[in-house]
Amino acid sequence: MRALILLLLSSLAFADKVKEVRALRGADVKALVEKAGLSYPVDEVYLRGFKKDRQLELWAGQRGRPLVLVKTYPFCAASGELGPKRKEGDLQVPEGLYEVPEFNPYSDYHLSMKVSYPNASDRLRSDAKRPGGLIYLHGNCASIGCIAIEDAPIEEVYLISLDAKHRPIRFDLFPTRLTDEALAALEGDPHLGFWRELQPAYLAFETSKRPAPFRVSAKTGAYVLK
Repeated sequence: MRALILLLLSSLAFADKVKEVRALRGADVKALVEKAGLSYPVDEVYLRGFKKDRQLELWAGQRGRPLVLVKTYPFCAASGELGPKRKEGDLQVPEGLYEVPEFNPYSDYHLSMKVSYPNASDRLRSDAKRPGGLIYLHGNCASIGCIAIEDAPIEEVYLISLDAKHRPIRFDLFPTRLTDEALAALEGDPHLGFWRELQPAYLAFETSKRPAPFRVSAKTGAYVLK
């Protein structure tokens, strides 16, 4: 009984954490969105991360319309190197086309948002028994395969995403900005074929400012734009 009471008290404390953040930062977050020419809460959010550039972009706007860049945040920690995550313990930040399936106010890293690794592509391409998981975007400045953007930035991203009217929230993770020039500079890298596969999704958003619909090949795990 005592353990149950402690668990309930802990849950209430963490629920109050989001309430506290909203009370302290809600006006700032609303002003940030309105500065981008949008109304709060936004219809939808799109997140885009670049590992080499160590940047997270927060895009938002009306459903079905071109999105607007609200803010770019620097990574303060991200482990591993360029290349996709393929097994538990490799310390890699994933690369691919993902979603945010979960908001975690219980995080030891202030607030966190889960990345949907392993997705359908990863399950075909990663270690069959130990692909890894529990990858998050979070605050604080520590990373073991996750992306950290400090506490004040995660408060903004968390609240804007949590309050967005439509789900799921798309979260694409790229090695770098996949221009033709960037890929040419990576010639000879063993991951080049995978990055060329991701490039159409990057370029489609650059043109339309809409995240590109895609499917995953049931045979190879390749991303294929619809």
